[in-house]
Amino acid sequence: MTIWLLPLAFVIGLVVPLQAALNNQLKLLIGSPVLAALVSFAVGGVTLAVAAALSGQKWGGLALLPRAEWWMLTGGVLGALFVFGTTLLAPRLGVAVMLSLIIAGQVCASLLFDRYGWLGMPLRDVGIWRLLGALLVVAGVLLVNFGDRLPSPVAKTQQ
Repeated sequence: MTIWLLPLAFVIGLVVPLQAALNNQLKLLIGSPVLAALVSFAVGGVTLAVAAALSGQKWGGLALLPRAEWWMLTGGVLGALFVFGTTLLAPRLGVAVMLSLIIAGQVCASLLFDRYGWLGMPLRDVGIWRLLGALLVVAGVLLVNFGDRLPSPVAKTQQ
């Protein structure tokens, strides 16, 4: 594994709350979470087209698009759901609650993709340590969502 991929994944995780907050501001300006997500996707599409042009991508590969199975194109639908959903949910749930639930869902689904190799993903062992890690993520979700109802582990001092 190339070592720089790990911090890249972390940085991508860092920008997800920023993206949700930015899209929320856009939603407040234009009055619609769906239209805010549309603008976000349009700007992202232009950004990717520029990146493809600057990096010398072979645009001819797009000619094979008619051969794609319909389900191969649903990634865009799922991306739209993610952007729309975070735009809708961030101000209602709070960014930490929303993302803790999203991350828990991602970890649980990811373990299934690793275990069964769905959609051509490489098979990876899902052993006890990875399952324990997933349980710790779920425990974190519970603490993020319901921790304020628990007694504080830090003694309160009088002033």
